[in-house]
Formats: sequence, structure tokens, C-alpha cells
Amino acid sequence: MSTLLPFESLHNTRDLGGMKTKDGRIIKPGKLIRSGHLSEASEADRQKLGGMLSVVVDFRTEQERLEKPDGAFPGVECLTLPVMESMAAGITREEASMQELFSRLLLKPEEAKQYMILMYQGFVESEAAASAYREFLKVLLSDHEKAVLWHCTAGKDRAGIASVLVEEILGVSKEDIVADYFATNQYLKEDIRFLTNYVKQIAGTQDAAADESLRYLFGAEKDFILAFFDAVTAKYGGMEAFLKDVLCVDEEMKERMKELYLQ
Repeated sequence: MSTLLPFESLHNTRDLGGMKTKDGRIIKPGKLIRSGHLSEASEADRQKLGGMLSVVVDFRTEQERLEKPDGAFPGVECLTLPVMESMAAGITREEASMQELFSRLLLKPEEAKQYMILMYQGFVESEAAASAYREFLKVLLSDHEKAVLWHCTAGKDRAGIASVLVEEILGVSKEDIVADYFATNQYLKEDIRFLTNYVKQIAGTQDAAADESLRYLFGAEKDFILAFFDAVTAKYGGMEAFLKDVLCVDEEMKERMKELYLQ
């Protein structure tokens, strides 16, 4: 799995380095980093990131960026590639999105779960997502001196799918890809607990159904990532065709990425 990097205020910033591929190689450390948003990074975190990174790719909506800007990292190129055109409760974290979450899904865990499954299936259908991920993968084709970091808000959905695509291209097994996605729950455990208590307090409820709903909305579930894979297979026949036909990843691009990021 990816390796958690030690920061003061960032709890889900992970290096893909060390992940094994099916042909026996490993991903180079210090080159590919997934994360949640960077707005809460301490000054020490910012100094550390500035020394580690060449590029930051932000998958969030404009409103998310306005409410919680990443801030500057001297010498680091920052790109915005929104995966979603508008807010979506449980994935985007704008204030209005959170209010929608309260009103629609807080006490309806099965609906919350199905909602998230539909969102993951939607990553396969969305042109906004396809466009953002195409541009992101193009960024990775350059030989950057330091790492490329990509993130959304929590680092589990939009950044999680980006990680799936990178790992797939580099030849990581599906089993390890799913395990790396699911590991997000381990790193965000305290954040999820805090958010759950906060939402319940604001909503004025202690109903156990709220805990279950928020686990689906704030956590990483195997059913979600498998729904993404299943939707890819149903529509395109498999990941190879999805990468080629939707994300324009040809064999030359795959070999280039392997040359850059595997050892």
C-alpha cells in the first residue's frame, strides 16, 4: 500500500512509492503523492511540502477552493482540475453541500450508501471527470524534478479515483489497488469521528442511523470502489478500454509513465 507521510496537520498524505506491480517492479518513492486538501498545513508542513513537490493538482470545485484555499508553496506549480462541475454532498465539502447532506441523507443510511455508489459510477460517465483526469495524466508524463501531489478535500473519492488510474497504468494488482483505497479509513479515522460528532451536534441528533449514514458519506467503502470498476466493465468492457477510449492513454503513454515512476 501507499505509505503515510509524517506531517503535523495533514493526516492522509501518502506516497505511492514502494507499491509493487504485477511484473515485480515497485513505484519509485518521492514521486507520486496523494492527499487531502492542504489548507490546514502548518508552517512546518508547508516548508516540508515545498521541498518535496514540483506540482500540486487540486481536483476540488471552485467553491471548495474559495472556502479552504491551499495557500502558496514557493517554487511549486499549482494546477486546478475540477473533477465535478458542481457540489455533491458527501464528496465535495462546500458549506452548502454539507447542508444538503443534513437535509437529505443524515438519517437514511441505505440511501446514503446507494447515493455514494451512484457517485462512483458517475465518475465513469462524467465528461468533467474524464477531462480532469486526462489532463492530470498528461501532467505525469513530464519528468518532474520532485513529486507530483494530487488531492481533493478528504483525499478519498476524487483523489482516490486518480490514484486508482495511476496504479492501474503502472501495473499494480486490482487487489492492492482496492486495499490502498480502503486504507484511507485508517488514516482518516479521527477526522471521520470528529466530522460525525460535529454534524450530529449541528443537526441536533444522536440517532444511530446518523452514524451509519456518515460512515458511508465520509468513509471509504469497498462497495464504492468496486462500483467504479463494475461501471467501467459494464460500459467499456474493462479498464484497458476505459483508459484508451476515455482517458486517451495509449501504450506509449503507459511505457513513458512506467519509465518515469517504476524501478
